[in-house]
Amino acid sequence: MRRLCVYAGASAGEDPIYARAARELGELLAASGIGLVYGGASIGLMGAVADAVLEAGGEAIGVIPTGLARREVAHGGLTELRTVDSMHDRKATMSELSDAFLALPGGLGTLDELLEAATWSQLGIHAKPCGLLNVAGYWDSLLAQLDRAGADGFLRADHRSVLLVESDAATLLEELRRWSPPPAIWRASAGETA
Repeated sequence: MRRLCVYAGASAGEDPIYARAARELGELLAASGIGLVYGGASIGLMGAVADAVLEAGGEAIGVIPTGLARREVAHGGLTELRTVDSMHDRKATMSELSDAFLALPGGLGTLDELLEAATWSQLGIHAKPCGLLNVAGYWDSLLAQLDRAGADGFLRADHRSVLLVESDAATLLEELRRWSPPPAIWRASAGETA
């Protein structure tokens, strides 16, 4: 895994544990030689993970739509900042640059990006793992909803397996490294019928 796409809130949240987790992840990425790809902001958890990567000597690539560069306060000290036209372009560019995806706590934007990446994996558009860093149980309600979707017949177990969940960043990074797509997803991403 050369680069990891990290989705995270433009807010730091109310509990300082979230910013600490973002910084710890950034430090771990730099120490592991894994480049960061993220939304390009200097604020919130996005800024915290990028700052930690940069302070530790790592690579941080930001991707931000022109219309959000002011609102999300584009980070001025990144290894590279790519400005794109739209959110669709942002997500596609981040996906192209990354080998895996990880979500820190965040709001609607973080959920949108994470679920789209997981859906693309489910559909075989890419064969890349997606992870949730479940800081202080932040994602527990989402996980319960996914379990409900499975129990009610809306989410197959092999599709659910593209989403890895851990509360420890080092453990999650190792799982993302070792992950291999379920056979049906691998065939679909290779252009075969699943």
